[in-house]
Amino acid sequence: MPSTVVHAGVALLLAAGLLRGAYDRRVLALLLVVVALPEADALLGPVVDGAHRTVLHTLTIPLLVGVWLYWDTRLRDPDDSWLRGRWGGRGVRVAWVVLFVHVFAHLLLDYAHLEGINALYPAIDRFVRLEGELLLSTADGLVQTFVEFGTDPETGEQVIDAGAVGTTEDTHVANPVELSEDPDSDDPILLPIAENGWELYLVLTGVFVVIARRFQDRREEP
Repeated sequence: MPSTVVHAGVALLLAAGLLRGAYDRRVLALLLVVVALPEADALLGPVVDGAHRTVLHTLTIPLLVGVWLYWDTRLRDPDDSWLRGRWGGRGVRVAWVVLFVHVFAHLLLDYAHLEGINALYPAIDRFVRLEGELLLSTADGLVQTFVEFGTDPETGEQVIDAGAVGTTEDTHVANPVELSEDPDSDDPILLPIAENGWELYLVLTGVFVVIARRFQDRREEP
């Protein structure tokens, strides 16, 4: 699975592009804490079946937070907004970006890896994974397999396959707290950092962009 370091690298890359003029050490610290937070659900694994990639990887949490943010910062009178009144316009901008980065740098990145995430837990207990291809072929034209339509051979009903994997009862995503049932005895991975070249690339790119942005900001100071 993408390590916390990889999630942090992607988060730095996104935030550096979205928080121009509002990017400082405190915001960076907040961003990294929020992005790393979902991994804490692995600690519940020994007592809750399928907790990892479920309890804190669900999209229902950022959805509820997004609804509250929209209500507090867009629908309420500006003088009554809790977030705007406490942190000002900059705080509103940072909050939206942190939420966006949390979803795209962590949840959706895990959605495209291994068994995916339990996206709508606890409303719906179903792991889903982004898996397939989208291409233009000279033989078959436009081909996409991310969402497939078919017929159940037993019932004859139309079914839609959008990458459903399993439920908390039968799906386990290995992590440092709960290793797989049959880990490789020759090379057990307790703390992954970058297991593939593209992961290391994202980490280094994120760090480079943050450093480059800092130098740019200093040059623009009067």
